[in-house]
Amino acid sequence: MFRKDIVACAATVAAVLCALSATAAPLTATRYADFDRYVLALSWQTGFCQSQHNMNRDAPAECQSQREQKDKTRHLTVHGLWPGLPKSIASRGVDERRWMRFGCATRPIPNMPEARASRKCAAAETGLSLEMANQLNNVMPGAGGNSCLERYEYAKHGVCFGFDPDAYFGTMVRLNGEVRQSAVGQFLADNYGKTVSRNDFNAAVAKSWGKESVSAFKLTCDGNPAWLTEVQISIKASAINAPLSRDGLLRQPHPGNCGKQFIIDKAGY
Repeated sequence: MFRKDIVACAATVAAVLCALSATAAPLTATRYADFDRYVLALSWQTGFCQSQHNMNRDAPAECQSQREQKDKTRHLTVHGLWPGLPKSIASRGVDERRWMRFGCATRPIPNMPEARASRKCAAAETGLSLEMANQLNNVMPGAGGNSCLERYEYAKHGVCFGFDPDAYFGTMVRLNGEVRQSAVGQFLADNYGKTVSRNDFNAAVAKSWGKESVSAFKLTCDGNPAWLTEVQISIKASAINAPLSRDGLLRQPHPGNCGKQFIIDKAGY
């Protein structure tokens, strides 16, 4: 039944992950489907943990247990997948700022219970299958346990669209794998613990998806000197179920705050 899906995926750098996800349903919004993009948010986990440490915050469980990885691309982890502002919601007077702040809790619609970052485990369980939960735990260190990042992300960015939980998180798992296996993932691994230039990072993006795709990437840094904490990629809504490609990416309104040089932070403080 899924042979054609697997054969089609075999031509991509994400062949193994694509084959594993061939049995998952495509990601489809059954409500508020009139949006043009998703933003895939990936954390550089060691940099995220360093930022928490520097702000004197109690380290999340996933940061307390962080360790060196033989495969350095494993430090590139999933934060979330955020649908853009639907036209049907914008028509009710909602702007981009309010949408990103409240997501599914935005008033007047969708007006669902608000998910709070400080109380992630108070959000409802997602209904993930055990198989998908196991896959997600490998790429989202804050999932489950006492962190409950997956509950928060689904409550804020997924539930009001009627997304199937396995399809929603399975898409994140697949896309994270594609980025890890791309020239961008290799660049991060090769420069682990080093200072890099934005131009060299952009060159890795161009190598993977073309020069015009550089504008689809927003980088967030913290500290002085700055270290990378997050990579956000803008993806056309119509292309979300296909492998990443230059035709499937959309320009970001801002490139982020990382500047001309930044550090690919390594594990530890």
